[in-house]
Amino acid sequence: MERPSIRSYRIRGTRITEGQRIAKRALQEIYGIPVENKILDLRAIFPAAEKIIMEIGFGMGEATAIIAEQSPQNAYIAVDLHPPGIGKLLSRIQVQGIKNIKVIEDDVHVVLQYMIEVGCLDGVHLYFPDPWPKSKHHKRRIVTTSFLDLIATKLKPGGYFHLATDWVPYAASMMSVFNGSTQFTGGEIAKPDWRPVTRFEGQGIDKDHRVTDLLYFRRP
Repeated sequence: MERPSIRSYRIRGTRITEGQRIAKRALQEIYGIPVENKILDLRAIFPAAEKIIMEIGFGMGEATAIIAEQSPQNAYIAVDLHPPGIGKLLSRIQVQGIKNIKVIEDDVHVVLQYMIEVGCLDGVHLYFPDPWPKSKHHKRRIVTTSFLDLIATKLKPGGYFHLATDWVPYAASMMSVFNGSTQFTGGEIAKPDWRPVTRFEGQGIDKDHRVTDLLYFRRP
């Protein structure tokens, strides 16, 4: 698979014990999807799902687990590269008996391009991506014109893209990118009740960070 030339993420806190690594590998075999250069049959993986939603960069998996438990009729594909976070979400899935999440450990650009069928996603969640605040690093931000073009091909017409950030300049940058796209319509919204406030978000709120929720829909 072709790897992205510019990373939109930074791997943090990758230290993991051998025992944790073994446990993570065992859980991935049960609750994960192997990374392969082939299109997934998501309806075979989630035959009873009303909607199939991708969670991009789920951190420690707190929000992903809560959302999946609150909406058992939907299925969630959780994509990330952060080993401790992946291990934590896999553990949540097992301990809480969650049946509607599958985890993919790889760069989302690669997963979308090589593993996700055109027009098969009902929604995409992107919560608190790295804002890359320094000007010289803005090119690493995940929300770009090319990324929206890629997302648009995988969403069904009318499918949604929900984003949240606690970095106001990044929110403005996201809206600017969306405003330049002919494939999406939408804008800023109040935080929906179904998006939980995680410990990470709470820490930002305690520091007076303003959280912005954005909701866009794929045009027919």
